[in-house]
Amino acid sequence: MQNHRFSDALWIPSPHFDERPADEISLIVIHAISLPPELLNPLPVMAFFQGTLNHETDPYFEALKDVRVSSHLVIGRDGDVYQAVAFDKRAWHAGQSEFQGRARCNDFSIGIELIGPEEGPFTDAQYQSINTVCKRLCDAYSINPSHIVGHRDIAPGRKIDPGADFDYDRIRPLS
Repeated sequence: MQNHRFSDALWIPSPHFDERPADEISLIVIHAISLPPELLNPLPVMAFFQGTLNHETDPYFEALKDVRVSSHLVIGRDGDVYQAVAFDKRAWHAGQSEFQGRARCNDFSIGIELIGPEEGPFTDAQYQSINTVCKRLCDAYSINPSHIVGHRDIAPGRKIDPGADFDYDRIRPLS
């Protein structure tokens, strides 16, 4: 890792980020996304995060026209890793959220999107990649492995990803 970026991730920068209010990074939030929902391709997701999604190519995209979001990383179905925001910057992934009594999780978290249905399932290649990613992030930023959570955990009732059956044991490094 160099300059808060993974050297082995494809860098596709998003303009949808800002400065963190403090240097703290103490949480990893796992998300799931596919655009449109049945397409398991990272390219529309990366275009969405860059603000370049062609809203005329699919009726589903019309509702996303004015949405500005991003995450730090995206992991494709084959385990490919894409990075859209440097880890020292605040990506716009969690929205209204709370973890252990602290609101605004974007301020202190790293967001990772898995390409797939909101409730999974996810591929073995994705689990292998996210396991490696989480180990490296926990080591680099001294993140407690128990602070790797799903979007559903920090925004209950509003979000369901990455699903109730997501296997955190496969991605949390041993502490």
